[in-house]
Formats: sequence, C-alpha cells, structure tokens
Amino acid sequence: MKAPRTFAAAAVAAVALLSGCASSPSYNSGNNGGYNNTASMGYGTIESIQVTQAENRTSGGGAVVGALVGALAGNQVGSGSGRTAATVAGGVGGALVGNNIEKNRNAGSGQEMYQVNVRMDNGEYRTVVQDSVYDLRVGNRVRLVDGRVYRY
Repeated sequence: MKAPRTFAAAAVAAVALLSGCASSPSYNSGNNGGYNNTASMGYGTIESIQVTQAENRTSGGGAVVGALVGALAGNQVGSGSGRTAATVAGGVGGALVGNNIEKNRNAGSGQEMYQVNVRMDNGEYRTVVQDSVYDLRVGNRVRLVDGRVYRY
C-alpha cells in the first residue's frame, strides 16, 4: 500500500516542479534596433514591416504526460527510498523527454508574424509584433492600441 502513496507524492512533486517552468508566449525578439515596444495608445507612421517566425512554444502537455509516464516507469525500479528516488528521477526525465517530443512535433507549424516598426508622433519608436497586417503599408498613418497597430 506504500507504493501508490509514494507514486502519488512523486507525481505531485514532478508536476509542481514543472508548473514553475511554464511561461506565457512572448514575441519580443530581444534586439529591436532601438525601438520601444510598450503597448499604450498613440498615433504614428509605419517605418517598416518585417515578416518573422513565431517562436516554437509548447503547451506543457507533453511535459506532464512525460512526467507521469517517467514516474510510473521509475516506480517499478528498486524498493524503499531507492524506489522513491527512481520515481522522482523518472518523472523529471520523462518531463524533459515529453517536452522535447512536443516541441519537435510542433516544429513544422511555425506561424508567420509581422514586426511593425512605428515612429510615433512624439518621436518615439515602437515595435509591435502581430499575426497579420491586413492593409497596413510602410508610410501609413496608424493608431497603436493595446499592442496592435490599426490604420488611421
């Protein structure tokens, strides 16, 4: 009866560890050429539009499934405290493998994104990354609202 408790404790510990690794998507490329990408309202003119690929992110589902499978496999090894260590190690290893499998599976589905660089009326430069540009062109007067660029 002790083995199911140990497995449950190891599974909860693995999921708790992995949930700290989750993050929300961010499309900031890091090097934006002096452009400020704050997301407030304002008016300006489009300086440039560049096509970029969205970063390949995972949902965390592969890591969770991998952790559970790895912990289950690790629980079959050894006895006593050795079994507990094997269960935790299996959970962590399974999470890493599951996350990599999910990332590789999603590799071909990178979505095109558009980096729109705007010179604001107050002289600042802002960069917005969005999924479409519709009828936006370089030189258009635009309005920036909540991190999206709209034709003005």
